[in-house]
Amino acid sequence: MYYTFIASQSLQLAVPEQPVPIQHYLSEPQRIVRAIADPKRIQSLETDAYRLTMRPLKFFSLKIEPTVDLKIWSDREGTIHLKSVGCELRGIETINEHFKLNLYGTMQPRQLVDRSYLRGGAELSLKIFLPPPFSLMPKAIVQSTGNRLLGNVLLKMKQGLMEQLLLDYGGWARETAKPSIAA
Repeated sequence: MYYTFIASQSLQLAVPEQPVPIQHYLSEPQRIVRAIADPKRIQSLETDAYRLTMRPLKFFSLKIEPTVDLKIWSDREGTIHLKSVGCELRGIETINEHFKLNLYGTMQPRQLVDRSYLRGGAELSLKIFLPPPFSLMPKAIVQSTGNRLLGNVLLKMKQGLMEQLLLDYGGWARETAKPSIAA
């Protein structure tokens, strides 16, 4: 039986003032990838493309480890876009041909009065064929558990982004603002 699980998260984050505006930092999208996940779980594939090996997830009795290929880029207005371009499940390889994951998110800088903010959101969906015993379980239980699992994945990404991005931006801004010393 095929199931489609869906989750979304929104983000509004006040950005502390730094010597270099957040817009300059966001022009380096690879920094965003390192903020949403443990850098040890990220592999650079090509320009603006990365492979993220997620922590193992438990869904009822299944233990899976999703690997997601992500494309991240910045447009002319300074909006960061994040999109999944491939995915594989480790742990239950037989399901890979009956599995489709979509992740899409955006984040843009906003100026309100005298404060900078980052505002955005992400949607994560998963279409998967679940064999028995899942097809014998009440659909509502499987559906709510799957939606909750995806929601937790997005929430962890959001929390990492909110914490790590501001730390990285602060260090980057201070380093970038330092006058270069000529030898």
